[in-house]
Amino acid sequence: MIDLRLLREDPDRVRASQRARGEDVALVDSLLSADKRRRSSGVRFDELRAEQRQLGKLIPKASADEKAELLKRAEQLKGDVKAADAERDAADAETQELLLRLGNLVHPDVPVGGEEDFVTLEKHGEIRDFGAEGFEPKDHLELGQILGAIDVERGAKVSGSRFYFLTGVGALLELALVNAAMAQATAAGFTPMLTPALVRPQSMAGTGFLGQAAQDVYHLDKDDLYLVGTSEVALAAYHMDEIIDADKLPLRYAGFSPCFRREAGSHGKDTRGIFRVHQFDKVEMFTYVTPEDSQAEHQRLLEWEKQWLTSLELPFRVIDVASADLGSSASRKFDCEAWIPTQGKYRELTSTSDCTEYQSRRLQIRFRDGKQVRPLATLNGTLCAVPRTIVAILENHQQADGSVRVPEVLRPYLGGREVLEPVAK
Repeated sequence: MIDLRLLREDPDRVRASQRARGEDVALVDSLLSADKRRRSSGVRFDELRAEQRQLGKLIPKASADEKAELLKRAEQLKGDVKAADAERDAADAETQELLLRLGNLVHPDVPVGGEEDFVTLEKHGEIRDFGAEGFEPKDHLELGQILGAIDVERGAKVSGSRFYFLTGVGALLELALVNAAMAQATAAGFTPMLTPALVRPQSMAGTGFLGQAAQDVYHLDKDDLYLVGTSEVALAAYHMDEIIDADKLPLRYAGFSPCFRREAGSHGKDTRGIFRVHQFDKVEMFTYVTPEDSQAEHQRLLEWEKQWLTSLELPFRVIDVASADLGSSASRKFDCEAWIPTQGKYRELTSTSDCTEYQSRRLQIRFRDGKQVRPLATLNGTLCAVPRTIVAILENHQQADGSVRVPEVLRPYLGGREVLEPVAK
């Protein structure tokens, strides 16, 4: 959530942010009104309680005639205090409910617009000309079947559409990717973490995934637990309700977990293969820093993502995501999109978001800076979303005979294997 003081002092900035997100601008005025009622009812409650305490001191000392009047006033005050307390609680609950619906403040440098209004910041690597090499590229599913690496038919049989098996060298390729990604993260100073895939409602809500993203989340009604769509949720809630000493910052974690997404609203999109699925594994970077360092940390996370994709020898571009495509928690987001030859376009492989103080305020995570205690900043960045990375590797490193060249960074994790060979039929 945002700082209520900022809302009171500069409501136009918050309105502009909501407008840029394509969200309800009227929510700002509703929140201001609720906050005003919350504060005024709080003042009235305090005044009545003060009078009540003062009366409590006067009654024992009063004469018989005065005491009767004072007792009458005390009885009236009792009801007034109770009513003021209820009014204060109701206004506070409304304020909190409205505040939780408000998205993070959009960074002023974010391009305004929808999904297609991003700005391309840079491009890396060379896009292969398969025509010049004399063959038509196969898509990842055909390659996966040739290599004995991907089985979507049995995935659908066992679990339904958008599920899959990674088999043989496909399973080994996932393990290689995860180990290589964790090795890079550990070398950069991240603490490796294996995180829970089920979390409580306060953890999911605290990271902002029960707002506009709620329709994409799996919920276990019987247990009131949520399946995470990213280990960001568990890593953000890891320090929930804690105060961290400033000298321990930054804290950097690299989480590995299965991820579950309904992919609501994606009917008909990416139905072939394993690009858009309901369950996948991912290595996620998550950091806690001072608010003053969040923008610099955002650039560091982006550099680690670029380092990873470069090590996989993939052509990719970096985009500055537009305001209406940020998600409620992010103030700014950069995506790294790899070139997918058979689609003839770049597709998102990694993403990094600066969530400023938005999540820490919701999760009550603060840091102690001398005598001052205040919210810190949280950031997240995908290092390796496994299925999409496999898609990009298979398609970009394929050879005419259906084999796939293994990027050097992965070879130590594949027993030195330089090429993935087609399996005998």
